[in-house]
Amino acid sequence: MTAPPAPKIELHVHLEGTVRPETLLSIARRNDRPLPRDTVPGLRELYAFTDFDHFLRVWAMTTNSLLTVEDFRRVVVDYAAEAARCGAVYLEGIFSPAERVARGVDWDTVFTGYTEGAVEAEQRHGVVVRLTPDIDRSLPVELAEECARQAVRYRDRGVLGFGLGGPEGAAPAARYAAAFAIARDGGLALVPHAGEAAGPESVREALRFGPARIRHGIAAARDPDLLAELRERGVVLDVCPTSNLRTRVVPDLARHPLPELLAAGVTCSVGTDDPAMFDTDLDREYALAAALGHPPAAAFAAGLAGALCDETTRAAVAARGSAHHGPAAVDSPAAAPAPVAPRRPGH
Repeated sequence: MTAPPAPKIELHVHLEGTVRPETLLSIARRNDRPLPRDTVPGLRELYAFTDFDHFLRVWAMTTNSLLTVEDFRRVVVDYAAEAARCGAVYLEGIFSPAERVARGVDWDTVFTGYTEGAVEAEQRHGVVVRLTPDIDRSLPVELAEECARQAVRYRDRGVLGFGLGGPEGAAPAARYAAAFAIARDGGLALVPHAGEAAGPESVREALRFGPARIRHGIAAARDPDLLAELRERGVVLDVCPTSNLRTRVVPDLARHPLPELLAAGVTCSVGTDDPAMFDTDLDREYALAAALGHPPAAAFAAGLAGALCDETTRAAVAARGSAHHGPAAVDSPAAAPAPVAPRRPGH
């Protein structure tokens, strides 16, 4: 009998980026939406991109195929099934409602589909799913602020956080300070992207808004003072190794900054980011993290430390991790076992 997979937590996954090519083609055809390579279902053809900026353009073309409550519900349930096969017990899914609204979908359609999908995902696959909608740095300020209001409306239906994504050079995070304030005042934690394709200054700017976590944040490895601040403030970074390689913000795995982050005492969760677009899954990301000195028990503990859920949910998730990894591994990231010196792949 095959042993069940180790329990895993994932805090950084864009739900629109989990849709496998065959599913996306089916949805696009049903909704009469063209795709870049509409006739070929292969991953490499449909999700072909050359660098980070090109990836964002492909993202915009493909995710616009999602239009209905059923589309959004299916996205969550399908990914929960996939993640469960990798051992996921808790997910925080990102979605981008304002981008859909800007193209004619109403707010309630998007939020209802995702929140109903989260409930169904737990019922069918045993994965607790919570949600963290985000805004793009290219959005008009007014639309971003309305997105924050809508996110707060769904706080009692599993929406726990509010994020910021898109190209870091498009606009400073400060442009969306009012949207952040609406979300924070409404009880949502802030979980912005920063320090992915941009440098440490992007992470520093995000820290001014008191984030619970920073998505990516890997550029902080270049700044010892910033690393110390992240450690002292207990800000968790959501690290996605394959994503960084596929978008070419990191040239190869041997030069990924995760070992430097860990050596500095920064807590790092592990995520897939856009698993269908990057041809990866949660098993692969945990394995890559382990190769960089971050073993599964430590990654689970980091995910638990960064999770935005209530304490009852946290205790239930911790119990599932403890049953496999042992109690010490879920007490805190520092308690999780780790090598004395993170090893580099191929070294």
